[in-house]
Amino acid sequence: MPFWQRLLITVGVMLAASFLAGLVWSQIAGFAMPSYVAGLIGGIVALPVWEFLKRVGPKRP
Repeated sequence: MPFWQRLLITVGVMLAASFLAGLVWSQIAGFAMPSYVAGLIGGIVALPVWEFLKRVGPKRP
C-alpha cells in the first residue's frame, strides 16, 4: 500500500477515534474532554493502525 494511502487512512481513523472518545466522555462525565486527552487517544489508536496497514496489501518482491 502506498505511503499516501496509509497516511490518509491513519489520519481518518485517528480523527474518528478522537471524536468518538469525546462523545463517549461527554455522555459519561457530562462535560467536554480536554483536547490533549482526545489527541492522546487518537495517537494511541493511530500506531497499531499504521503498523497493520504496512502489513496489508500485495507483497513486494
